[in-house]
Amino acid sequence: MTAPMQTFDDFLASAASQPEPQRLLLVFTRAECPADATPAERAAFERGEGGALAPAVCVDKLPSEIASFEALMAESKAAIDDWRILFVAAMDGRGGHAPNADEAVQPLRMMVEQIKGGRTARFLAVDRDGRLVSLARG
Repeated sequence: MTAPMQTFDDFLASAASQPEPQRLLLVFTRAECPADATPAERAAFERGEGGALAPAVCVDKLPSEIASFEALMAESKAAIDDWRILFVAAMDGRGGHAPNADEAVQPLRMMVEQIKGGRTARFLAVDRDGRLVSLARG
């Protein structure tokens, strides 16, 4: 029995050990205050609480292109330094070959649209410390 995944690095190791090569889909999101927020919600957002997650940067990578979460963080700083949650999904390869970048375009677009619509349950959510988090609403 394997230990449950708790970090992005656990996920990365799992992706690298799958029977078929993987391509990872990564969407970095920022917290934004929704236009229809109430005054109380706006005040909470100003205190660093609440808000809505909005896709800001997306990329696809092979697991072998990411050495660790720490390396991904360092690389991401050039494109987006203020992200809040990273959403991650994986595409299975076929016949021993990982999906190529062109094959990832449409699934990545669909992932962005699902995140915009608040439909994030099918993706792993990762915080800035590399921990997998649950975004379930209470």
